[in-house]
Amino acid sequence: MLAAMVERTKALGYLAVGAVAGLALALTVNWQNGNGGALAHQASELARDAAPAVERTVPGSAAQISLSFAPVARAAQPAVVNIFTAKVVRNRDAMMADPFFRFFNSQPRVSNSLGSGVIVDGAKGLIITNNHVVEGADQIIVALADRREYAARLLFADARLDLALLKVDPRGAALPALKLGDSDRAQVGDLVLAIGNPFGVGQTVTQGIVSALARTGIGVSDTQFFIQTDAAINPGNSGGALLGMNGELLGINSAILSRGGGSNGVGFAVPSNMVRMFLRAADSGKLVTAWIGAEGEALTSDTAREAGLDRPTGVLMTGVSPGSPAAAAGLRAGDIVYAIDGKEVSDPGSLRYRIATLPVGERVKLTVVRDGKARNVELALAAPPEVPARQLTQVPNGNFLAGITVANLSPAFAQELGAGLPERGVVVVRVPGGAPAARTGFPAPGDLIEMVNGTPVRTVGDLGAVLPNARAAMRFVVNRGGQRVECAFQVPGSFGCRQLAVS
Repeated sequence: MLAAMVERTKALGYLAVGAVAGLALALTVNWQNGNGGALAHQASELARDAAPAVERTVPGSAAQISLSFAPVARAAQPAVVNIFTAKVVRNRDAMMADPFFRFFNSQPRVSNSLGSGVIVDGAKGLIITNNHVVEGADQIIVALADRREYAARLLFADARLDLALLKVDPRGAALPALKLGDSDRAQVGDLVLAIGNPFGVGQTVTQGIVSALARTGIGVSDTQFFIQTDAAINPGNSGGALLGMNGELLGINSAILSRGGGSNGVGFAVPSNMVRMFLRAADSGKLVTAWIGAEGEALTSDTAREAGLDRPTGVLMTGVSPGSPAAAAGLRAGDIVYAIDGKEVSDPGSLRYRIATLPVGERVKLTVVRDGKARNVELALAAPPEVPARQLTQVPNGNFLAGITVANLSPAFAQELGAGLPERGVVVVRVPGGAPAARTGFPAPGDLIEMVNGTPVRTVGDLGAVLPNARAAMRFVVNRGGQRVECAFQVPGSFGCRQLAVS
């Protein structure tokens, strides 16, 4: 049955020759993007030392306007593939307890989906795609543009980056592959091509420009840092290629902003440099991004003016962990990080991205503003430590927090959770359905428990010490995404919450 359903799904993808599919994730999002500052000249000089830039020119004649993108598209299309998946879905609805409904619903349902992928290593048969294209699949079939088909297996995936790596056995044949480009060289206005299979009509190439860079807040990850394009990307393009005009892979098409599900000219792609970092992590089977041991916040107009900047760009350091690479380099609270290796850092999101795309152990130069003067600070990137140990603990019965699972945050665990969490504190990891907190919504997974009955909670041990005195009544403070909320519970069932002012 599973194979038959896959065959029917593949038939939809063959409406056009060389079908390549993708299922785009439609999201409604908001974002903010910073601009330059008073030290732009210094940052640009550092960037200029890295490598010569390609000169951009506008068409100068009718002959130039009539030039075609066909050679670039023709060379890239064979390396973009169709991905067919099948997943067995078993009906767990309450109606299945009725023998009548069980009789008519005894067979499991097979859910099918289409997606795209990009071959990045033809000799090894390695294919990059979106995690949401293959997540939970029981069977994965890859079809090339020339209709060769291969069974694929999932090697590595990361939901935070929405990336997955597949492997097929090319049976001795060298598959066509795309070379990863340098997404940091992309500029707003650059021409790009998007290759995918919109709505299952078959492999389609669309053309547009890079509309914006450094778009954050699009996905679930605090390390996401998208390339925005107006090339038409529709449902069916996920996992496909965003191509630079040099024929190299600039990004993996992953999401669209749409009210109706179709293209509104706002698409997002995971940059190739993030893909490169993901492929490095696949060798070890675990995604560990570099750590500097410093936390910061975006500048306001006032803090920028006080620092001598004409615009609020950069990251104001609010804390430096003792013994961290940042501390060893002499970075301190109050410093403003403006650039990393000459690449501008406009906000905390771009700082996290720049660090995440660099390998652990590499030495980098931070352009820092201190006391109104710019200086370069060199530091070595390290793996985030798991100190303190996470100490996963289920709260015992007898109090309002009973049943929830909490843990100590550390730099390593905060990165693993990937929700923009701080590097210390007590985080709620799980809230089972029968727990009192599940009925009230406070606390929820990802919340930090900061205080219980007036006592600060910094570790799981602190929470365990205060709970025996909180059986009949409890007042606790949680931090949810930077917003602090105080909740109070009292037997036999009185509960309420209020938002606290930002301190």
